[in-house]
Amino acid sequence: MNTKVTGQDLTKEPPRSPRVRVGGYAILGRTLDKCRALIAGNIGEYHFDCPLDNMLFGFKGVKGDDFKAEVEKGTGDHEMAEWLNSHGEKKTAEEVNAWSDEVEATNPSNNPEKREWFEEQLKPHGLDPAKTTLFDWLEVDDKASYQKAA
Repeated sequence: MNTKVTGQDLTKEPPRSPRVRVGGYAILGRTLDKCRALIAGNIGEYHFDCPLDNMLFGFKGVKGDDFKAEVEKGTGDHEMAEWLNSHGEKKTAEEVNAWSDEVEATNPSNNPEKREWFEEQLKPHGLDPAKTTLFDWLEVDDKASYQKAA
């Protein structure tokens, strides 16, 4: 457990929505919440360096281990956005915004390789695969998980 790193206890509350943009990056706030919770030992059932986080890491060309090493220093949200800006592939603010808009609109049911998995994830929530984005599902799933626990 790292006492320098503080953040949410993800055994008690969900991470930020992937829609929350930090430094213009979708997913970054959620990734930071999960990384900090992992370091602090209270990540619960969440996973850091998962496929969602890797959408961000892949876009920027950085590795989850390098990202985590920087977070372990106690680096804040704004500074982590700056770290992303200065590491991996250089991206303009316009490219970051366009990518963030694109991932926010992602619907895995449009991908034949992910369709079946996504439809299974949506069933417990009664969500329509044709109208539900990945981010929609994550928000509903987070809320449902903590309502059950309460």
